[in-house]
Amino acid sequence: MIAVVTGSNRGLGWHVAHQLAGQEYHVVACARRHEDAMAVAASIRQQGGEASPFALDVTHPEQIQELAAWLTELFGGVEVLVNNAGVLLDQGLPLSAISLSQWQRTLDTNLTGAMLMCQMILPLMRASHYGRIVNVSSGYGSLAEMGEHQAAYRVSKAGLNALTRVLAAETADDGIKVNAVCPGWARTDMGGPQASREPADSARWITWAATLDDHGPSGAFLRDGQPIEF
Repeated sequence: MIAVVTGSNRGLGWHVAHQLAGQEYHVVACARRHEDAMAVAASIRQQGGEASPFALDVTHPEQIQELAAWLTELFGGVEVLVNNAGVLLDQGLPLSAISLSQWQRTLDTNLTGAMLMCQMILPLMRASHYGRIVNVSSGYGSLAEMGEHQAAYRVSKAGLNALTRVLAAETADDGIKVNAVCPGWARTDMGGPQASREPADSARWITWAATLDDHGPSGAFLRDGQPIEF
């Protein structure tokens, strides 16, 4: 079983990659820098798991195409995709203070990158009539919880939630489940040291969604294993 995890070099991605390896998945550890991807794979192997590194910036479509070709050649299929790569560039900023470059980079990474990864992975999952896609979202992207500031991040995650629903509908008959997960406020580089959750505890709900059985949900926005409002 092959699991692809983007942004696996730190925070939630690091823990998800290790947790999936602990469940006997061969983890393809993706990170923007090759040495970071290598470090994740080495750590997994040191703990007895199986992993392969891949240098990937999800804002570069050609790199995603290279990953697709590499996965096809080496493994022939993929069972799990965790779209974890993300940025928060406008923390605490009102809309009037966000630069166009911040807006574009946020959408390119958090939304367009995830969309391209899903496009790339679908043929590999459909070939085996099985797949689990997890889009790592946030309560900031919930329309029910929408508030002020960090508009770029909020909009990118709201879009990611919409992408989740569309893709779940399109794959309903393919044995593929697609869900968005809000991991909660975790003590990562993005969440900060004052956050209330341990990264490993938040990551386990992403891992749970990535390993759902046939009775699990699809097209849901989940927090702690329970659906929340989009």
